[in-house]
This record gives sequence, structure tokens and C-alpha cells, in this order.
Amino acid sequence: MRAWKSRFSRWTALSVLSAALPLSAQVSLTGAGATFPAPIYQKWFSEYQSIGNVQINYQPNGSGGGIKAVTEGTVDFGASDMPLTDEQLKAYRDKHGFNILLFPTVLGAAVPSYNIPGVSAQLNFTPQALAGIFLGTIKKWSDPAITSANPGVKLPDAQIVVVHRSDGSGTTFCWTDYLSKVSPEWKSKIGKNTSVDWPTGVGGKGNDGVAGFIKQQSGSIGYVELIYAVRNHLPYGKVRNEAGEFIKADLPSVAAAAAASKEMPADFRISITDESGKGVYPISTFTWLLIPEKISDPQKRTALTGFLKWAITKGQASVEALDYARLPQQVAAAEEKAISLIK
Repeated sequence: MRAWKSRFSRWTALSVLSAALPLSAQVSLTGAGATFPAPIYQKWFSEYQSIGNVQINYQPNGSGGGIKAVTEGTVDFGASDMPLTDEQLKAYRDKHGFNILLFPTVLGAAVPSYNIPGVSAQLNFTPQALAGIFLGTIKKWSDPAITSANPGVKLPDAQIVVVHRSDGSGTTFCWTDYLSKVSPEWKSKIGKNTSVDWPTGVGGKGNDGVAGFIKQQSGSIGYVELIYAVRNHLPYGKVRNEAGEFIKADLPSVAAAAAASKEMPADFRISITDESGKGVYPISTFTWLLIPEKISDPQKRTALTGFLKWAITKGQASVEALDYARLPQQVAAAEEKAISLIK
């Protein structure tokens, strides 16, 4: 009886002690930015919540919004399909005394999606045709610049309705970066950025907004991220690359663009649009997480670096199911080392 009482007393003491110890609190992180990678980010955040005991709230408000939020310090991290410029990095460093670091997460593509009643064929687009359409100099689907690349396809003598992003967008940067490389007129008149002064067309907010507008508007063409075209069952065209091939955007052609690119710089800022090489889809891009070099809250720092390491390693296993291409192994390996810069 005494032995039983002794064991009961020890059990009671341990129970009281356990109740007094606080449970490990879940860490909350906030982020904002690119809609391009939002589907894979939401999947990752949900999966990682149980692994890392981290709740990550993400607002897909466009790359421009993500850059603004992280540079103003209203979120823990930003996301962008446009690498920050030298001027943006310098302005942040001058204000805060440390850098914003860029980490590529996945690869994707911007595609020319269209809605032409009676046309079911996958259209071919030359760089000159795309530039002309978005400059507003090619106004009808029956224009020879389009029909000559699509023999056998009966294109209507109908007005082209151009759809572009109305918000600051990394998908816009990818699209205009490409057009700036293939069209001297585009480069001199419009240029590349997350937002530009469009010479023609109507705007939709987010990839979803553009995709929705294309789906509803007869005769329309716009640019969306590959996954949005696939998910919304929107037709999208092939684009002629530097090797003269009309290439469909898919996982192999996007991966080929990354493989054909120059050596990755140490800060991971690189453009892979209009890369040369066979099988390359020419409007491909990395997308980046934007993370402050210094994070004063140690729990948030541990949570964010833990998630980042998981995303660029184990998280890559789930990207292809959502029509993104994996990071090249050498890029992921370099990023793992760069994570140590976050203090």
C-alpha cells in the first residue's frame, strides 16, 4: 500500500509539473506578393504547418505588393517573380543597414492565352507577332504576322482584345522582359517592369483576373502563368524560340530554359527569358522569396529558415504536380549555403 501511495505521489507531482510547463507555441509568419507561385506556396504552407509548427499567412497581391510590403517591413517575407534591382536593394540597405536576400523557389512560365471562337488549334506565335499585338500595331487575328505562322488554321477577321495585368506583377515583368529582348521598339517605348504604361488593352487583377477576362471575352489574348491556363482550361500558344522552334510551355521546356542559362550569380538574380538552345521555352522565369538578412525575433528566424530549407529540398517533390519546374540541383545546393546569411 505504501509503495502504491509513493508511486501515486510521484505521478501526481509529475502531472502538476507537466501542466505547469508551457506547450511549444506555434509561430506565425506573414508574407505577401506574387500570384504566380501562390498555388504551390499555399500547398507548401499547409504541409509545413504540421512539420515545423509554423502557421504562414500569405496574401497573393502581386509582386509589386510583395516588394512594397517587405521593404516597408509590414510582412516577414515577400515574394516576387522579378528580381530586385540594384536601386531597390541599395535603398533598402541604406534605410535598414542590411540586405534583402533573394531565394529562388520554383520555375514557371508565362504563356499567351487566347479565346477565339471556332479555333481549337494550338496557335504559333513569333516574337514579332507578340510584340506587335501588345504594342497595338497588330489589331486583327487575320493579320499576316499571325496567319503566316499558322498555315491551315482559319483565323477570323476579328478585332484582337489585349488583356494585361492591372496590378504590379512579376508575371508582367517576365512578359515585358521577354518583349524587351525580342523587340527594340518595345524596349525603347515601353520597357520592362512589374507595371508599365500599356499602349493598348484592358487590365485584370492577378493571374486569376486575367485568366477570367480571357475566358469571358471573345477575341481576347493575354499572358498568364502556365498553371492558371491549365487550371482554367484556357488554350495557350507555342512561342518561337531563338533556335527557330515553336515551343509549348511545359515542365521539360521550362527546365531547359534554366539549364541553358548563364551561371547562377551568387545573389540568385537572373533572367532566363529568350534563352538560346533547342527545346527551350523562351518566356520562362524563376520566382523568388524576399527575406531580410536580419530577423530580430529568433523564433521567426528559425521558423522562416526552416521552411526555406524544406521548400528548396523536400518541398520540390510536389511542384511538378502543379505544373512548376523544380529548381536545378546546383541552384538548390547554393541556396542551402546562402540560408546561413540570415541572422
